[in-house]
Amino acid sequence: MTSVELSGQGLTSVPSLPPEVKRLDLYKNSLAAVPSSLWTHTRLEVLNLAANRLSSLPPGISALKSLHTLDLGHNEFDTLPDELGDLAGLTEYLYVSDNRLTSFPPAWCRLDRLRYLGCTDNRISSLPADLSGFAALRELRLYRNGLTALPESIGALGALRELHLRGNRLTSLPSSIGSLSELRQLDLRENLLVSLPASVAGLSKLDKLDLRWNKHFREPAWLRDFEEAGCMVLR
Repeated sequence: MTSVELSGQGLTSVPSLPPEVKRLDLYKNSLAAVPSSLWTHTRLEVLNLAANRLSSLPPGISALKSLHTLDLGHNEFDTLPDELGDLAGLTEYLYVSDNRLTSFPPAWCRLDRLRYLGCTDNRISSLPADLSGFAALRELRLYRNGLTALPESIGALGALRELHLRGNRLTSLPSSIGSLSELRQLDLRENLLVSLPASVAGLSKLDKLDLRWNKHFREPAWLRDFEEAGCMVLR
């Protein structure tokens, strides 16, 4: 048995698992802790612990070197271990949304093969200065945090296609954002933006720019031309 589906069972503990398990779904149970025995299942490729009552995650998770998908969303974490950055096999999906996180560990930036990172609905006010390690990231979701600024290194995410920043407290964007040559969607709703850097006009693959609910935004002259070139601009 390589796949174990235990979602929505009201579990308060993790039962014994077959040694060959590769996919484990424990979504929507009542787990308050993760047993250390789970880290012995080093063949795990997909682990879903979302929608439980978890508030801490042991650093032993770093043993799961085969893991490519990890869902920790909708729990009670206020911190997560730096050892998540040691999961070199994490390529597809890391979801930590709807927790109580107040910081974004720089160690996570070692996940240089990760494609999707969901870190929405937390309490993160700043990002690490150097994000360049996220070389393969295609989608980054950071909406509804407390971000007041983005680091210049955001421009180093050369594979990024979607950047979702709704519901933060951003007043400006770094000019390096114009280096995101693969960007298709840029969601800036519900911020405090006054203007955009001119470099945004160079994002030739951008097909959706959402600027709604930025009360004091002053539209740059080039935005109309940008729209006429094929980008859907929502004001």
